[in-house]
Amino acid sequence: MWFEASNVIWLRLWRLSAGGKLAEREATRMVEEKLAANWELGWKLLTAPSTQPEQAARRSVRHYRTKVRANRRRLRRNA
Repeated sequence: MWFEASNVIWLRLWRLSAGGKLAEREATRMVEEKLAANWELGWKLLTAPSTQPEQAARRSVRHYRTKVRANRRRLRRNA
């Protein structure tokens, strides 16, 4: 996941550095997505059947991995 996340960061910085409406939309989307992803994960962990730290860590990585992959696909498609 670390490679995918760094790729998303690079693609987003590239888009933001171009400026304009597309950059504005990306900046807004980025903040909104992060807030939504954090709330989703918090709820998933709160309602999870297991309270084991290892399971919570795996669940967290899995949760963020799906978000990162979706962003990577979207940003590469529109690059």
